[in-house]
Amino acid sequence: MTGFEFAADPDRVIHEPARLKIMSVLSAAESADFIYLMGETGLTRGNLSVQLTRLKEAGYIKIAKEFVGNSPRTTASMTPEGKKAFDEYRTYLASLLKATS
Repeated sequence: MTGFEFAADPDRVIHEPARLKIMSVLSAAESADFIYLMGETGLTRGNLSVQLTRLKEAGYIKIAKEFVGNSPRTTASMTPEGKKAFDEYRTYLASLLKATS
């Protein structure tokens, strides 16, 4: 059996499954509110909140909080750094797939 040549290690912030789901949704949308992200990712309210905080701390997303009528609304969007990191992560995954083809 021959050895594989893999790209550098993946970005551990994005590599975590819940955060990867969030970043995938945000890569396809300019922004998404909390309820939409919960529905698309299947994450609980608490888990989504924790993962959004981690992505924000990494500088990959920005969070906007506002009131719509009397209801609070939290919206997330990718930062330019987050877009770059996600693109690099996608390149990493493509290299893994290529190595095993």
